[in-house]
Amino acid sequence: MVTARAAATFEPVGRSASAARAFVRDALLGWGLPEVVDDAVVLVSELVTNAVVHAGTAAEVCCLREDGTVRIEVTDHHPERGLPTFADVPTTASDHYADADGEGGRGLLMCAALAERWGVEYGSGRKTVWFRLALPAHTAGTRYALPATPGSELPRSSGPVHVAVVQLDDDGRVLAWNPDAEVLFQHPADTVLGRPWADLAVWPQPAEAGLGLAATLRLARWEGGYALRRADGTTTDVYGVQVRLRDTDGTPSTLCLLVLDDDRAVLRSPARALPGDRAEAAPRLDLLAGLGSGEDLDTLLQHTVERARDLLDADAAYLLLTTEDEAEFELRATTGLPTAIRPHTRFPVDTGNRYDSPRLPSVHEDLTARPTGRTVLDGSALRSLLTVPLKVEGRLIGSLGIATAAPGRYDNEDALRLQSAADRLALAVESTRLTELERLRRGSLSFLVEASDLLAGTLEHEQTLALMAQMAVPTLASWCAVYTNGDHGAPASLAFVLHEDEDRIDPLRALLDKTTAPDTGPTHGARFWSGPTETADGSGFTDEPGLGGLLGETVVLPLTARNRVIGLLALGTPAGVRFRQEVLELAEDLSRRAALALDNSRLYSERTATSQALQRSLLPPDLPDIPGVEVDVYYQAAGEGNEVGGDFYDLFPIREGTYGFAIGDVCGTGPEAASVTGLARHSLRLLAREGLDAPQVLSRLNTAILDEGSRSRFLTLLYGELTPRPDGSTELSMVCAGHPLPLRLRTDGRVDRAATPQPLLGVMDELDLTAEHLVLHPGEVLLCVTDGVTERREGLRMLGDDGLAEVLTGCTGLTAGAVALRVQRAVERFAPEPPSDDMAILTLRVPTQRTT
Repeated sequence: MVTARAAATFEPVGRSASAARAFVRDALLGWGLPEVVDDAVVLVSELVTNAVVHAGTAAEVCCLREDGTVRIEVTDHHPERGLPTFADVPTTASDHYADADGEGGRGLLMCAALAERWGVEYGSGRKTVWFRLALPAHTAGTRYALPATPGSELPRSSGPVHVAVVQLDDDGRVLAWNPDAEVLFQHPADTVLGRPWADLAVWPQPAEAGLGLAATLRLARWEGGYALRRADGTTTDVYGVQVRLRDTDGTPSTLCLLVLDDDRAVLRSPARALPGDRAEAAPRLDLLAGLGSGEDLDTLLQHTVERARDLLDADAAYLLLTTEDEAEFELRATTGLPTAIRPHTRFPVDTGNRYDSPRLPSVHEDLTARPTGRTVLDGSALRSLLTVPLKVEGRLIGSLGIATAAPGRYDNEDALRLQSAADRLALAVESTRLTELERLRRGSLSFLVEASDLLAGTLEHEQTLALMAQMAVPTLASWCAVYTNGDHGAPASLAFVLHEDEDRIDPLRALLDKTTAPDTGPTHGARFWSGPTETADGSGFTDEPGLGGLLGETVVLPLTARNRVIGLLALGTPAGVRFRQEVLELAEDLSRRAALALDNSRLYSERTATSQALQRSLLPPDLPDIPGVEVDVYYQAAGEGNEVGGDFYDLFPIREGTYGFAIGDVCGTGPEAASVTGLARHSLRLLAREGLDAPQVLSRLNTAILDEGSRSRFLTLLYGELTPRPDGSTELSMVCAGHPLPLRLRTDGRVDRAATPQPLLGVMDELDLTAEHLVLHPGEVLLCVTDGVTERREGLRMLGDDGLAEVLTGCTGLTAGAVALRVQRAVERFAPEPPSDDMAILTLRVPTQRTT
């Protein structure tokens, strides 16, 4: 007959197995059946894993309490799973038989080993695996007895003993309050029902565990002392026993039995012996004594193993903690073990040996006769081992072990003493671990935010590589190497190397240069890489002083951006150090952010190189030497070099003794402006050499620009022809089409405009342009600029034509190059901010002594 039922459904996700374990554990503990919890949790974990991982379907778990047994059913929706090969049936006879050594069918094999009865039931589109666990018999009679004690040594009671019975709901509010509770605490039942228990309980805060009232109410069982507030506002000390219950509907609650502290003998369990009960009993072990408050997890664990070793006269001790998925143990603290046993080594929780369960205390009298299923003591001379589990609310969080070289050193009494100490220790460990995890989580988030900000702050490829390595070292690893993939399937090449010790960077780079780059591999996840170690061993590099102790574990993470692997991030530890799982997870997060930043910098660098190449193609490669005329040009593109500017200049021979010069500015930037720039510069050369004068050249160019249609841009242009004359002067013919006017510097320092404004190009179909003639005499200068010079601003001030003329006035007697340099410096110094527009300066000067 079914006396209680609990059921739940778990989706096909990775955490479902852990959630199912917790559900079964809570259900059985709520029914008061701790004896079968471990076996039931092991079987349900395996069956649910088969359903959600291997079968890929949801799993339904149903727990049924029956007379003398517990029946648990796990149902999935993939009825084609294999059966275990129990009978003498060839494994090749049918696909419906599973490989006993494989993953499939392993849960059924475990059912056969642990359950009293089990079976498989098939339905339409579903399969149910069920098993029964027998409950231990509860025989009538004595369960625990103490020897007869003289009356003088019996515990005393101040009068009639009242036992208060209080029931609390899952939120900690009072559900029931019996008459003895009214007598003890003077609160009528109707005044406390529904009130929070925290309003009545005065709860101590033990420094060593930090377990509060709310957390204690969720424990399967607890007993201890605290205080309660009476109706008159005073407090009274009580001793209580709390038991976690679950009703037939699955609703949890907590039952509290309370007596006055003087009457604690009524409730105190025999395991908590009163003074004088067992004079020969060994003293209680306190693994937390001498530990300061606020210690971190590593300090707590190391203190624990050292104290456990000393209190039980052991030669060595170790402590394992479970990983987040509770599938593996991680070695977190040791003392007395060989140095070959490295911290953070991992072991499976379940070794496959039912009698070597990590969930129960174990005494191994001689490891040489019967080795344990764990390798933590491999290579040591230790023979006697005692292990106890660390549990919180029935959940396994770790294992504490002590060992000696002498066999048969420990017995069951030592195991019970150490288990009692471990039970108290587990709360402190779990509380500290949760605090550390929260601290690590916050630290990880801060680290990733900082990394993202730094990586987003630059688009320079080399600087991005350096930032990636600097973020990883030394936070995540002792050294880092970045590989970038070549084009067209070329192998990855070493791009950057960093070590926390600068003196080791060169030896490390030399080693990695001799090591074949790691394969690209999968697009996500860290994988271990033995290449550097193999190269060092094979080439004798390990004997070099710079590599001593350099190589421990090495992992490689792909740098994946936009669904392709663009490189690899290699991280390494020094000898004897292993990566922790949380470090690898943080490294994966960093690699994803770094990959995107690296790809952005690569694209930016390629774009910049393309823009600069295009910009160079729009400017003349060399300036011709003009007899009798000094020429100098200064050109500066604004911005970071990733945009093609619209400013251009040119100087070229037209015919014997005559040269053309031009300086212009196309509206806008980018490819459209570049196309008009190229059109203008090449058209000027072609038309001028066809024998056309300056107005005709610009009229034809205007027509060509308008023919571009929507791609056209208007253009300001100063174009002219210069012809040196035998008397040392130079004759110029110019047209200034919407461009800043050229300035003429005379030998006496006067500055005047050398042309008048005319319509710009690319706007009107018909232009009425006229050539203006000018003669430059020896010592005179003609200055031509773009609007990036005259429109230089600082706030509301602008350099303008007048400011430029004032600068030019002070250039009397200077060479053409000196004039261009002085104007450029004046423009830069006009405002503290860098120029925001392109700038071109063309200076023509007739020297006082004509050169031939």
